[in-house]
Amino acid sequence: MGDEEKQTPAILEISMENGNLKEEKTTSDDEPEIKYGGIKAMPFVIGNETFEKLGTVGSSTNLAVYLTTVFNMKSVTATTLLNVFNGTTNLAPLIGAYLSDTYFGRYWTLGFASVFSFLGMVVLMLTAAISTMHPPKCAPGAVCAGPTSWQLAFLLSGFAFLIIGAGGIRPCNLAFGADQFNPNTESGKRGITSFFNWYYFTFTFAMMISVTGIVYVQSNVSWAIGLGIPAFLMLLSCVTFFVGTRIYVIVKPQGSPITSIVQVLVAATKKRGLKVPDNSAMSLFNYIPAKSINSKLPRTEQFRCLDKAAIITDENQINLDGKAANPWKLCSVQQVEEVKCLLRIIPIWSTSILYQIPLLQQQTYAVFQALQMDRRLGSTSFKVPAATYIIFTMLTLTIWIPLYDRIIVPFLQRLTGKDGGITLLQRMGIGMILAILCTVVSGLVEENRRHIALTRPPLGQTNKGGSISSMSGMWLIPQLALAGLSEGFNYIAQIEFYYKQFPENMRSIAGSAFFAGGALSNYLCGFLVSIVHQITSGSKTGDWLDDDLNKGKLDYFYYVIAGLGILNFGYFLLCAKWYRYKDAGDSTVGMATKGI
Repeated sequence: MGDEEKQTPAILEISMENGNLKEEKTTSDDEPEIKYGGIKAMPFVIGNETFEKLGTVGSSTNLAVYLTTVFNMKSVTATTLLNVFNGTTNLAPLIGAYLSDTYFGRYWTLGFASVFSFLGMVVLMLTAAISTMHPPKCAPGAVCAGPTSWQLAFLLSGFAFLIIGAGGIRPCNLAFGADQFNPNTESGKRGITSFFNWYYFTFTFAMMISVTGIVYVQSNVSWAIGLGIPAFLMLLSCVTFFVGTRIYVIVKPQGSPITSIVQVLVAATKKRGLKVPDNSAMSLFNYIPAKSINSKLPRTEQFRCLDKAAIITDENQINLDGKAANPWKLCSVQQVEEVKCLLRIIPIWSTSILYQIPLLQQQTYAVFQALQMDRRLGSTSFKVPAATYIIFTMLTLTIWIPLYDRIIVPFLQRLTGKDGGITLLQRMGIGMILAILCTVVSGLVEENRRHIALTRPPLGQTNKGGSISSMSGMWLIPQLALAGLSEGFNYIAQIEFYYKQFPENMRSIAGSAFFAGGALSNYLCGFLVSIVHQITSGSKTGDWLDDDLNKGKLDYFYYVIAGLGILNFGYFLLCAKWYRYKDAGDSTVGMATKGI
């Protein structure tokens, strides 16, 4: 952590020479070697991370309430819009990772994206601060006027800026921070570990401040001030980031691995009429570049059709240095196996789409539940903001992770003899079970909340006229705690699974895979909400997702999601049984079911 940089800004190129990792470092004016910024860069990197998360989380946490109370949207419309927004925000990092790796590098991508995030937050603040930018205030029980097309367009422009910002920040921020340390020294390795710990701490800190302080200001003081605070914090993030420019190590873009993937698919298609020979060692092209950073992968039997890309024919020519003369007609076994790694991951990744839907409901419909529950803190008149209840998910996660890491993992390691105690797929499966339980508990709580609201004197009415149940909002804690535990198992295991199972040169894609799953989950969640609303609005039971939860059947919706979760868990078990873990070196690749 004590490494310091001598010249700035620095350009770092990483290559492999004679099997050893070689770092070529130059400065912008071609001076000799430089040193890493190390801990000197951390105040700027961590400061940027902290302010960025405070701004982003502060702007997005309470959006469901903002859209329904200030923009007078129906809860179904607001939920659908937020699902599309969150989905696109999670999908954008795939594009950001590609552009960063191929063209711009992480520094310029982060800088560009930070500015766009700031602009998005300013637009959101203006929608609240300028009266003509949102509909007139709606009186309780009155017919509310919705936003005009211009008001909606201005709001969506702010969302668009935030999406562009997230697309650049999410895939690059962790890697950029790690770039500041030398991975080949002990101090550098300790610095990287310390940075990851601080990164998680800033996320926790941002969530705590956002769902308490910022949400309170938004709900009880002023939406304009409450959205202006995140915008100001994001401005500080931009300033902090650019002030540290002269200290940063800036890694040049190394190119995208997508070209290699496409080459394998094209070559295999061209040779689709050939038969894979039994003696693969003699008949398949087994070249590994000297500069490759990827671990050597043994040939596997899955997806044998792709092996045809490595069949050497009379038409294929090989250069003197061992490379294929035309990589679109002949690919190496290593390239083929890297594509197989990607294809094996896709089914496991696809299970995350349905898995996340129960957790997404805790960010929207759990907030709507809280709005029609007794939110008074004890015997006082202080009301907990509805969006603040989400803090119990984060608190559970924060308490669980060190408990699991320091106590449960060592115990399981002694019990099973496995590194980590249980496998990554086992952790993901446990997280899915907890998500199903979370949804069932949510349904039971909602059923009881509605029963109390309809059979006992209400505490008042919401802005939209729904009766407030006398049931305490603290009854939401069990479902939110289960959501936190589920994230603690599945989310963290997912991220580690992608990091370890993707080839090394695809780790930017691996970093985006988690967000891409969340994107599709948000889209699917929005689709489910719309379909259930349309189907049930004309039924005898009435609209399950009515703006007034007392007239709806939200618990039925929760049970439907639980049923989908059970089906998804069965699909996950089949995928996990079929999956083969990536194994670097020449040893055999074991079936995942050895440790499932």
